[in-house]
Amino acid sequence: MAFNYFDIAHAIETHDFIIDESGGSHGIRDIGLLESVLDHIQNDLYYPEFETKVAHLVFSVNKSHAFSDGNKRSSIALGAYFLELNGLDYCLDRFIIEMENISVHVADNRIDKDLLYEIIYSIINEDDFSEELRIKIIDATNQQDN
Repeated sequence: MAFNYFDIAHAIETHDFIIDESGGSHGIRDIGLLESVLDHIQNDLYYPEFETKVAHLVFSVNKSHAFSDGNKRSSIALGAYFLELNGLDYCLDRFIIEMENISVHVADNRIDKDLLYEIIYSIINEDDFSEELRIKIIDATNQQDN
């Protein structure tokens, strides 16, 4: 299946809109980090499934701090746009709501990329989180800071 992607200009415009609307500092700390994320999700050898592409996009924008501010917010918005761009409108509301909480735990190193993948997979493919996934999320988010 061929996927639709967006370019760096769209990512920067999205970030700037978020900052204008919700506050924070404009600017890019490292454009190379952002370019790398957007290039990597197009590599089907590394990320063969759509869900792995979304997880990498959200995780990497959140954690790499390519932007001066608003990285968590940008990771959610760009992940949602990627879903929409590929016809997955049915799960956008749930994705945004769940990611508002999850993104904080990703930034705090409580939710790793593998668990983020499971969460995103569930949002895209299931009506609700399984009991097993709920327990994993609870265990991860209840971790004490190191």
